Amino acid sequence: MRQYAGFSTAEESNKRYHYLLNNGTTGLSVAFDLPTQIGYDSDHAFAEGEVGKSGVAIDSLRDIEILFDGIRLDKVTTSMTINSTASILLSMYIALAKKQGADLKKISGTIQNDILKEYAARGTYIYPPKPSMRIITDIFEYCSKEVPKWNTISISGYHIREAGSTAVQELAFTLANGKAYLQAALEKGLDINVFAKRLSFFFNAHNNFFEEVAKFRAARRMWAKITKDLGATDDRACMLRFHTQTGGSTLTAQQPQNNIVRVSMQALAAVLGGTQSLHTNGFDEAIALPTEEAARIALRTQQIIGFESGVTDTVDPLAGSYFVEELTNEVERRAWEYIQTIDAMGGSVEAIEQGYMQKEIAQSAYNYQRDIQNGEKIIVGVNKFESEEPPLGNILTIDDSIRQVQIDKIKMIKSTRNNEKVSHVLDQLGADARGNSNLMPRILEACEEYATLGEIADVLRNVFGEFKGG
Repeated sequence: MRQYAGFSTAEESNKRYHYLLNNGTTGLSVAFDLPTQIGYDSDHAFAEGEVGKSGVAIDSLRDIEILFDGIRLDKVTTSMTINSTASILLSMYIALAKKQGADLKKISGTIQNDILKEYAARGTYIYPPKPSMRIITDIFEYCSKEVPKWNTISISGYHIREAGSTAVQELAFTLANGKAYLQAALEKGLDINVFAKRLSFFFNAHNNFFEEVAKFRAARRMWAKITKDLGATDDRACMLRFHTQTGGSTLTAQQPQNNIVRVSMQALAAVLGGTQSLHTNGFDEAIALPTEEAARIALRTQQIIGFESGVTDTVDPLAGSYFVEELTNEVERRAWEYIQTIDAMGGSVEAIEQGYMQKEIAQSAYNYQRDIQNGEKIIVGVNKFESEEPPLGNILTIDDSIRQVQIDKIKMIKSTRNNEKVSHVLDQLGADARGNSNLMPRILEACEEYATLGEIADVLRNVFGEFKGG
């Protein structure tokens, strides 16, 4: 039970984490604001209006120290939804674990670190695909030696689905991206029987109950075949371990209490499909970040499914159902057709560079919206069974003034750190980036000297350039 949370400042998010832990959540999941996701400090001009809005603002190791104040990193698992700057945020996390005296061989958690779906669906990329893949495989290599229990990537179908894909496209594009990461790691000389055990997946759960169950069941079969075809012989390296989040894009601002029912159905489908980890959305998230009340109801939804329904007592309880088995086969067959098309293009990186995944997702999104508008698809409270209701009263808002709070922190950090050391290590990072060295040790060193996230990202921008899309 891992509730996704993070907003405003590290201080405010730390309060929410303690609240969730005290109410029975069993793992932390960190949401970062957009400037943090795309490598800008809070004092950057591009950060204006976005600081702390979609997640917590992190500018330096000092913010990570505040974020996890009172939380032992060797006593909790932490998932961080971060991609372009995953190497930096993971390094800050490791730096804090070292300061706490934790055994790095024992700390565990996950970074999303899935850049391919950013190019295909979400957009928070920084560097071009090839240098981004280099950073990702550097993380694989570093963590396999230094932080062996850390899940170094969570290959994400969630955002592909949120961008408008079908369930089959979500499955196919996610596994195709996973295959690309496996191949990149193999080219770096890593052992698939070792690093594949540290890969995890992140799927969406939408409203078509049986289709979602079939998608999850098909995913495990397909991933086992992909890993074996690439040389895996250890059964554990062939296992598809996945986290599920209920569908944010399915939530409605109209009659928002109905979202509690939607989330419950989606969560149940994920559990019946075999998810290892689950986040349930707050009913008010179509309007704003979740309030404490909404977060509590979302967590209680998980707890009722987990402790009262009995569905967790049996593995794959829908196995043997004619309908579910036939639907699983159908979803798998159609997903393989997409993967074969992508393979013929040369793999996911080439398919993304040619715009194939983007066009397929955009067409599906168009078809879905068209069906809602012409009434072929019913959304309760939106295009049928509407009712006049007063707006939701209690919503969480983030004041723009917190940007100044973050700017003041940055000024304080820069006035108290050893700026000569920071400049030196950033110069060395640039040299490493121009060469072939693994970048993780140098990024960690920079974080420990309190270099800011933006400073580190800018060094890599200067070497690798920025991806302009298109």
